[in-house]
Amino acid sequence: MFSGSLVSPPPRCSCASRPVRMGDEAFTYRCVCVCVCVCVCVCVYACSSLRSLSSQRHFLTLSLCRRAHTLTVLFILTCALVYVTLLEETPQDTAYNTKRGIVASILVFLCFGVTQAKDGPFTRPHPAYWRFWLCVSVVYELFLIFILFQTVHDGRHFMKFIDPKLGVPLPERDYGGNCLIYDPGNETDPYHNIWDKMDGFVPAHFLGWYIKTLMIRDWWMCMIISVMFEFLEYSLEHQLPNFSECWWDHWIMDVLVCNGLGIYCGMKTLGWLSMKPYQWQGLWNIPTYKGKIKRIAFQFTPYSWVNFEWKPASNLRRWLAVCGIIFMFLLAELNTFYLKFVLWMPPEHYLVLLRLVFFVNVGGVAMREIYDFMDDPKFHKKLGQQAWLVAAITVTEFLIVVKYDPHTITLPIPFFITQCWILGIVLLLTWTLWRFFIRDITLRYKETRRRKQEGSGEHDRVLGNGSTATGSGRSKLNGSSDSTRNRKS
Repeated sequence: MFSGSLVSPPPRCSCASRPVRMGDEAFTYRCVCVCVCVCVCVCVYACSSLRSLSSQRHFLTLSLCRRAHTLTVLFILTCALVYVTLLEETPQDTAYNTKRGIVASILVFLCFGVTQAKDGPFTRPHPAYWRFWLCVSVVYELFLIFILFQTVHDGRHFMKFIDPKLGVPLPERDYGGNCLIYDPGNETDPYHNIWDKMDGFVPAHFLGWYIKTLMIRDWWMCMIISVMFEFLEYSLEHQLPNFSECWWDHWIMDVLVCNGLGIYCGMKTLGWLSMKPYQWQGLWNIPTYKGKIKRIAFQFTPYSWVNFEWKPASNLRRWLAVCGIIFMFLLAELNTFYLKFVLWMPPEHYLVLLRLVFFVNVGGVAMREIYDFMDDPKFHKKLGQQAWLVAAITVTEFLIVVKYDPHTITLPIPFFITQCWILGIVLLLTWTLWRFFIRDITLRYKETRRRKQEGSGEHDRVLGNGSTATGSGRSKLNGSSDSTRNRKS
């Protein structure tokens, strides 16, 4: 009857069985606004209620901020799932639904971990922040395990599932090249080789080593790792082209300028943190707004501070632990370059940056757990959870590199470089044997011999004192007998 009418029926979605309501967008917007208003009202009510209890302000502030809010997170998560189930249309796109389902599963796991996981050694700015990165570590390790169990072709093309721009071979780039600091052939800019190296990686090197210094908290270990990585770049430039750099780029730009300046600033920050007084009070107990802002800013500083004293030469256990830490640091650094190479990821891709951000957040916790486990094994009887995951992630990344490109990994190292590494390893093993075995045995033998000599000398002195006492006793007896004879006569 209305076939000729200008009013058309409501449109139907081609990918769903029920019609799309024209007011769905407005309804969704209203729902979001209502939820935001409810959250704001709850926060205002909580703040006003806590502020009225002046006698317990600091305690209640800590309890509210440190609470896990398990019921709140569960309620929000349930509301989100109800919305997706009842109010959102499900498109008939398998790839899109798969991506969305994986992301939703990860988010649910993160919500569970943030509220239920065990706390680590760090509490600032909030324990939930470090629980979040612990759960991200689990997700990343599971992702690496999945990539490890794929074929090389499927694993590389799976990266297209994350970003369609990935999954294609990397273009060849020229590294090294002209290594002249001053190029007389270029009259317009003879220092162009130096300016070409001034890219975004220079501040990244500085910031990276500044953060690593805050993690390790030892100048010698940082310098050893920095110099050792440059030797590794020299040794492996036949495998990865981007390791081929000019000599001044290795030792001046990297070791002295970027790495050295980052380590220096990091050590200055460590000195300030070790001398800083750690006395905290509640935000509402501070009368001035300037003090409140300062207190909020200091919430992102440590609650307390522990100076790391690695003492690698004190015993064999600490020596092996420090060597293991240096080895894992170098392996994680190498994985950064080899993973990009075998998974066909350009250096400027956001996944490379996300991996670095991930290690920045989990590295400090892992180092603190390793130090606690090494320094006080009676109290910390097992390795911390974050340190365990970081070690597993580093090893899994290396296994992916070995599986995806064994040809590059097994390229023969030049003979003279092999000789240098063999010499270094032999010297390291020789020093270890001398310091913790031969030297200790010699010191124990000398100590035992000294104690025996002291014991024999003490025994001789005792015997000497006994013979002297006997002689004096005899002389006294003889003297008394003579005096008796004289009296009798």
